[in-house]
Amino acid sequence: MSTGLIIAIVIVAAVVVVAALLAVRARGSGPQGLKRRFGPEYERTVAQHGGDTKAAEQELAERVQRHGGLHERELEPAERERYAARWTTAQEHFVDSPRESVAEIDRLLAELAADRGFPAGADYEEQVAALSVHHAEHVDGYRRVHRAVQAPVGGSPQGQAGTEEMRTAMIEARSLFDDLVTPSSHEHGRHRAGVGADTGGHLPWSADQSRPKES
Repeated sequence: MSTGLIIAIVIVAAVVVVAALLAVRARGSGPQGLKRRFGPEYERTVAQHGGDTKAAEQELAERVQRHGGLHERELEPAERERYAARWTTAQEHFVDSPRESVAEIDRLLAELAADRGFPAGADYEEQVAALSVHHAEHVDGYRRVHRAVQAPVGGSPQGQAGTEEMRTAMIEARSLFDDLVTPSSHEHGRHRAGVGADTGGHLPWSADQSRPKES
């Protein structure tokens, strides 16, 4: 086989490989690929753009471009235990100080995400954008907690509604917390070293109760 023929074969093979990679990337960033990747986050983004799917898909594709290559750092066992203890403490204080508890959860999630390698919490919007690329199913719980913290304190008639909103936000944020604090993906489904073990990953109260359930 001549040298020229070998070179031609190598060039053709390289072109085929590049074409295949581009095709895979196109499928992942096209409408169907974005829907699969973002799930409920896709629908939320479309709604935020007033139903304009093209604008929403452009925003989501830009998020993937900015943060798709982010590598999440594994937490050390001591770090996981520290975050789990902080969540438990904030949860236990909710009945007496709901706003302070939710504010602590907001800070906790920001710090935990930063420790995992996401943008720092000081740049909240960019941190949430990065989280939406890698944890699309659960990132909205973090948004709800953050909105609850930023909302002005209501008067007496709105007090109960505000408390229920904060309670629901904490319940939804727990899923993102579990995602971030859990060990590497190959350990999914195994016991989580005590994180959420007592509550099954949920707060120990129902949405219509004002006190934790008695044990």
